[in-house]
Amino acid sequence: MNGFEKRTQEKKNQVLEATFRLINTDAGIENVTIDEIAKHSNVGKTTIFKYFGSKENLIHEVFKSFLTQMGETAQKIMAENKPFEETIIAMSQNKIKYLEKVNKQFYLDLMDYFTKRDDDGLSLMMQQYVKESYSLMLDLFHRGRKEGKVDLKYSDEFLLIYFQALVEGISSPHIYQKILPYTAQWAELLIKGIAPSQ
Repeated sequence: MNGFEKRTQEKKNQVLEATFRLINTDAGIENVTIDEIAKHSNVGKTTIFKYFGSKENLIHEVFKSFLTQMGETAQKIMAENKPFEETIIAMSQNKIKYLEKVNKQFYLDLMDYFTKRDDDGLSLMMQQYVKESYSLMLDLFHRGRKEGKVDLKYSDEFLLIYFQALVEGISSPHIYQKILPYTAQWAELLIKGIAPSQ
């Protein structure tokens, strides 16, 4: 990357970070303007439009960046190849840590973008994120089976649905901030639930 490309990327990052901070409030997406984003990022409006084209595209990139960071951190945790219990606790803490970074309105706006808008790009991005998450979880459950920590009677499909139900439950905006102090206990209960009977 040459100097010009590096400066361009730095400016784009400034805009993404400022936009994230502005929409991660009770005001939500609709009330944030490009003028505010330009002011908080120290990047001109014209440059913002040159980089992102529209406010809609910019918001799309903010959500994409958030999901990408969350996914990359999960992949790093898996790559450490720690025992099943340590990994599932770390994965749970990672998910909650990222959800804790956002307020309720950001989370609701994110879900609204992925479920209600007519945007194939966003839908594909969310589908890809879910697919990668499932793949990581399957790898983790296979590791758990090899270590004798996951009962062989549970199918991959069941384990994914079980874990998805639990994660979606704690992802609910009124629950995710309350569960952080109990992450280890939550993961322990999950592990006990899928462990082979003694």
